[in-house]
Amino acid sequence: MQRGKVSFRCSECLSVSLQWSGQCSSCSAWNSLSEVVETRHQAAIFSPKGGPSGISKICDISHENIQRRQTGISELDRVLGGGLVLGSVILLSGDPGIGKSTLALQLAAKQHEEIDTLYVTGEESSQQLVLRAKRLGISNLPIDVLAGNSLQSILEHISEYKLVVIDSIQALSSGNLTSLPGSVAQVRESAEAILRYAKNSECCVLMIGHVTKEGTLAGPKLLEHMVDTVLYFEGDDASRLRMIRSYKNRFGNVNEVGVFAMTGSGLQEVGNPSEMFLSRRVSDVPGSVVLATHQGTRPLLVEVQALLDASSLGNPRRLCVGLDAQRLMMLLAVLNRQSDVLVGAYDIFVNVVGGIRIVDSGADVALLAAIISSVLDKPFPRDVVCFGEIGLGGEIRPVQRGEDRIREASKLGYERVLVPKDNYTALETIEAQIIDIVSVSELVQWVEQNPS
Repeated sequence: MQRGKVSFRCSECLSVSLQWSGQCSSCSAWNSLSEVVETRHQAAIFSPKGGPSGISKICDISHENIQRRQTGISELDRVLGGGLVLGSVILLSGDPGIGKSTLALQLAAKQHEEIDTLYVTGEESSQQLVLRAKRLGISNLPIDVLAGNSLQSILEHISEYKLVVIDSIQALSSGNLTSLPGSVAQVRESAEAILRYAKNSECCVLMIGHVTKEGTLAGPKLLEHMVDTVLYFEGDDASRLRMIRSYKNRFGNVNEVGVFAMTGSGLQEVGNPSEMFLSRRVSDVPGSVVLATHQGTRPLLVEVQALLDASSLGNPRRLCVGLDAQRLMMLLAVLNRQSDVLVGAYDIFVNVVGGIRIVDSGADVALLAAIISSVLDKPFPRDVVCFGEIGLGGEIRPVQRGEDRIREASKLGYERVLVPKDNYTALETIEAQIIDIVSVSELVQWVEQNPS
């Protein structure tokens, strides 16, 4: 195949230049231009289907044959929205050593008996892959493996498969380009070819992606736009807890979370993460509060801890792990204006136990309750769960999925729930004792009068 027109694309702004330069002329980014070779066969990502012109009416398009296939891993099914969709391309990214390849190999082991499955390894030899499979206890399974990083060779071999795992997209190399594997041009070329194949053959492809030192996906931003689903593997090096979070999903909800535990024999599903997060909670300790939150559609109970200590510094420290530090500063200002509790002279440390990251405005009440409990040195009642959003005027606002949060708390044996007044109105059918609060000053008063 003859080489096409050569140009250079910026990895930051995607602008195209005819010649290479150390600095992009559009966005001024340095060392961001990579070679791109335009080839005629890339005019369309996949061939049109429908009438002679490729145009169909949406009401006439049959979708009955498009079904989800359960992966055999329920936590992964939850994140995907119910299972694998044939013809979809999934991008799984995360820090090195977090468990991406382990999960991909376990998925291949679950699916190989149901559909034709191929595991493509571009970073390991076949023998090295067998060693990892042996550790997972699946080395005796007849899983098809292809070791190599040539894009053209891979496309020749995968035509008969309905599930293909590619480990990883940054390892692939196209013979049409002269740039090194992992470059912007190589990643884009490989992703386009794989996407085109998946859509035409109705094959589901799971691609593993690397991340940069900043924690973002390596390669062009275009890669995330091209694929159907983007999953991120999260976890703390000091913890065996692993979480998969969906940041993009054309076939399901975003921000869904699947919870796993990394063990010596691979990833194990955590069916009841709330119970795991609270299993070692020490009651009757000031500054410890149970929060009812949600991750996607899943209700979750986690422990929020706060520690206040008299500061010897001119500017007291504010450290927040697992929650938004900017939101902490806002809530401290609200507490200062709306109550007599003064925390300006204290170093404040906040932590969400278990290493989970909470992105939920409904965590405001629990966070402030933990701070109030710590500064007053009064333990928060051990049988109470709380949630609610706090406004700048000190009002406590309702949150979404209040009923699910209450039911999760009741299921784990908690008898009382502090909720915003509007959520209380919507939850009158719940048998658990519900205590409604309307303001920060009322929250302070409740903590003072109801010690553990």
